[in-house]
Amino acid sequence: MSQENVMILLVTDCNPQSQLFIDYIGEQLDCQITALGPHDSAAHIDCEKMLVLLDADHVDESCMQQWHGKTAECPTMALAAFNLKDEDHAADVLSSLHLQGVFYRRDNLALICKGIGALLEGDLWMSRSLMTRLIEFYRRQQLNAYRPVCGLTHRELEIIGLLGSGASNTEIAEKLFVSEHTVKSHLYNIFRKIKVHNRIQAMNWARQNLGAPPVHVGKSAQVR
Repeated sequence: MSQENVMILLVTDCNPQSQLFIDYIGEQLDCQITALGPHDSAAHIDCEKMLVLLDADHVDESCMQQWHGKTAECPTMALAAFNLKDEDHAADVLSSLHLQGVFYRRDNLALICKGIGALLEGDLWMSRSLMTRLIEFYRRQQLNAYRPVCGLTHRELEIIGLLGSGASNTEIAEKLFVSEHTVKSHLYNIFRKIKVHNRIQAMNWARQNLGAPPVHVGKSAQVR
């Protein structure tokens, strides 16, 4: 990405402190940056070249999944998170979101600016140790790719994989070219087989047992 034609969108609690952060980033990187509240509608956001920064202190999992879905539909949008507590927190978030960048609460403004600059150039931004964990994650995924899981059929694995990405029954039905009734029937069988009672429990089970590709490995990465 080029800084000249990329909008930076900060999804956070809009207050004087976040405005100071916005002003600092905009001045240091000489780029356009704006803020959006966690519960504000993003329907008006166009799929232009955009870097979306999610504030983990104020953006809940549901909101993160919504932005994940939006960026998945818009290849010109990149997604990053900041104010993560530590590497374990980052790894947990990366298990369900395609993030190009990760920033911790302890990161100073200069480091954050450096990382945002790297993201604007199309690179990844995360620590060497986190990258190592992601590589191990991929290795485990490859080993388990064709192993049966709790007696789930191939179609049921497809459905729970989509469920783990935050897709609704309607979205799952559209992607798999089946009816919503068929999706509900599969979900009933899945819940029974993996011994869960609702979608949230099933999503957590999927992340723990099936995982999800955390990042696009085709991009270069800035190692911190």
